[in-house]
Amino acid sequence: MWPLCKTRPVARTAEPMTHKDTPDVADLETTTELLALARTGLSEAAWDFIVGGAETETTLLRNRRSLDAIAFRPRVLRDVEGAEPRASFLGAEQRLPALLAPLASMTDIHPDGALPVARAAARFGCPVMLSSVSEPDYEAAARAAGEQFHFQLYADGDESWVLDTAKKAVDLGCRSVCVTVDVPTFGRRERHLHRRQAIAGRPFGGLRRGEANRGRAHWSLIDRLKSRLDVPLIVKGIQTAEDAALALEHGVDVIYVSNHGGRQLDHCVGAIDVLPEVLLAVRGKAEVIVDGGFMRGTDILKAVARGAAMVGLGRLQALALGAAGEEGVYRMLEIVEQELRVTMKLLGANRCEELDGTFLQPVAPVTPPGPLSAFPLL
Repeated sequence: MWPLCKTRPVARTAEPMTHKDTPDVADLETTTELLALARTGLSEAAWDFIVGGAETETTLLRNRRSLDAIAFRPRVLRDVEGAEPRASFLGAEQRLPALLAPLASMTDIHPDGALPVARAAARFGCPVMLSSVSEPDYEAAARAAGEQFHFQLYADGDESWVLDTAKKAVDLGCRSVCVTVDVPTFGRRERHLHRRQAIAGRPFGGLRRGEANRGRAHWSLIDRLKSRLDVPLIVKGIQTAEDAALALEHGVDVIYVSNHGGRQLDHCVGAIDVLPEVLLAVRGKAEVIVDGGFMRGTDILKAVARGAAMVGLGRLQALALGAAGEEGVYRMLEIVEQELRVTMKLLGANRCEELDGTFLQPVAPVTPPGPLSAFPLL
């Protein structure tokens, strides 16, 4: 068994682990063990990049607190021998009600960037959203992801650039195009600012090429994309019923509820607490994804019971990548699948679609929230 860290260690090196350093993780039984590897193997800067948030990190903490403020109401004697955590998304059956959320600056975590994640997603059979700022080459990662490739796009250029980039992703075989709309400017992440740290591809205190265009984006861009694309259109970064309703008016197929993991605007509501008002506004006319603080199978099923079609895994994905590259991400997905299956049986549900609000109730959290408070043995 891999040792678990009780205190935060000094990083061994300033560089992420390379492929030759990747340990054999097949015998790990918990995500806590994976995170322990990441905690000892990543540089301090890379660790803070993954677990940190904007300014006071209140949004990040509320994401976790909101999940901890929901308890289960299990049912019994339901014959759950065949329980499986499969789900439907965009008309196709998925192995899990979860996807690998888009991540930027992944070369700060692993030298091969998004490639190991794409390979793990293809092997496991899990949708992966590859970002337009994926490094070193999102096209290579897209080819590695195969049928699991979904494309996440920032408006890092004028309208022509955005449309051309989306078309290029469609030509590469993406199953959907997701436009992230909650980053009109880059949030103040003080862990980096205090260290005077430059994030991959972005000079310290500056912007990547084209990032200034994000603040000029408007709903008209969504109209143009919708008229030009023959794949489903997703808008990521919705946090209000008002914007969810607007997204429907502009033909969006999937509403992605997200506060960017607490890494952009500080003092937002926990992501899972936004779900009810968004679902009420959507009225079943679009599928809904949510991310923000989801670290365990129990977290995912709380969102499913509240009405989410899929849950994005971002921080957990990054930590698994930092722990052991492709094998770390693959093993993380296997463990989450086990957690989902066990939790469903204990809840008395055989299929995700059986879960609804009757399986949940509000409670007072029992532990203070933190970016990794879901792992008390770490």
